[in-house]
Amino acid sequence: MSVDEHRIHSGYTPGLIGAVTEMHSRYYSQLVGFGAQFECKVASEMASFVQHLADQRNQIWWTKANGKITASIAIDGSSVPDDPAVLHWFIASPDLRGSGVGRRLIAAAIEFCDESRFPEVELETFRGLDAARHLYEQAGFKLISETNGTSWGRQVVEQTFLRKLKAQTTGFK
Repeated sequence: MSVDEHRIHSGYTPGLIGAVTEMHSRYYSQLVGFGAQFECKVASEMASFVQHLADQRNQIWWTKANGKITASIAIDGSSVPDDPAVLHWFIASPDLRGSGVGRRLIAAAIEFCDESRFPEVELETFRGLDAARHLYEQAGFKLISETNGTSWGRQVVEQTFLRKLKAQTTGFK
């Protein structure tokens, strides 16, 4: 592995939308049977988001190895202050799971949120993604709701997690 492999990059790079969409659609098709509706949802929402990366409240991070994108995460902060910032498209290729890349990506996203002073960050997922949930909870996210739904393309227990900005210390005791 070269020194640059799995280094975290930010911003757009050619092929990003397709690569992240493909990682999501392949993984979730095998895991829970998501199909075309899910793939279209990821591709269309991500394509719309990437068009707004010039907004300083938005950012995407990714890693690559051998010229191929291997992991991603994004923060959409364009709705702040009216709504929470939203964490999207967190995924790592199967060979990276357990390597610490996911933890580093979440740390980059949370640092961005804290530096941007977003009061809250929300993420939507579904029940059963225990490794990701563990990372979310370590980063300060709390489960705030669970509902049965089909917004992912089939029936799942949809979950919403929220992370509030940590209070800044003043240095006084």
